[in-house]
Amino acid sequence: MLAKRIIPCLDVKDGRVVKGVNFVNLRDAGDPVELAALYDREGADELVFLDISASNEGRATMVEVVKQTAGEISIPFTVGGGISQVEDMKRILRAGADKIGINTAAVLNPDLISDGAKRFGSQCIVVAIDAKYNEELKDWEVYTHGGRKGTGMNAVQWAQEAESRGAGEILLTSMDADGTKDGFDISLTKAISRTVGIPVIASGGAGKVSHFYDVFTEGEADAALAATIFHYKEIAIPDLKKDLISRGVKIR
Repeated sequence: MLAKRIIPCLDVKDGRVVKGVNFVNLRDAGDPVELAALYDREGADELVFLDISASNEGRATMVEVVKQTAGEISIPFTVGGGISQVEDMKRILRAGADKIGINTAAVLNPDLISDGAKRFGSQCIVVAIDAKYNEELKDWEVYTHGGRKGTGMNAVQWAQEAESRGAGEILLTSMDADGTKDGFDISLTKAISRTVGIPVIASGGAGKVSHFYDVFTEGEADAALAATIFHYKEIAIPDLKKDLISRGVKIR
């Protein structure tokens, strides 16, 4: 069994970290470079930066933030948000990111996954999937545009296609669980973890230490991502890791 990873997520808007509930009601959570350095010191295994300001100005800000962060940390970090062509990937990787996260752009143009994987290697390409349970379909539906637009696409099938096109990892966010602190969406995570051969990062819903244990054991996730509980010091990464190790979970 591969060692499990703990990954703080920084949603960056106009150069600041923000956090909301179910993708809305954002509040300020601090400076991204300072937070990244803190998580590196605390023993996070990786970091994810999501640029949620979609303007060109947001892009320029993000490149600067990536450069500054790369100089402060030694752990791998993924950057996503507004990356819609291979040239965007190149710019962010050059600025110091280790991996690229693509979401809406990959749905609109699935060739972006294969083009990116060909150019930079599958290990660099993380396909982010925002999924919500659809009562009519009786299955999980893929959403794009920051969770605002339903696509009618089946999330499990899209994860399989992303893998077949060269994605190296899936970053799976449950929109139903996001920001609720009621626990990760175990059934969604398990459904996708069992149908792809690449690592799945579970996201959305972390509220306490036991939630991480559940998503690693029952949900079969390879990594777990959280934001609110880390940013607002509700759970410290060293304590979380200690608890998981004591329960027999192999941690990086």
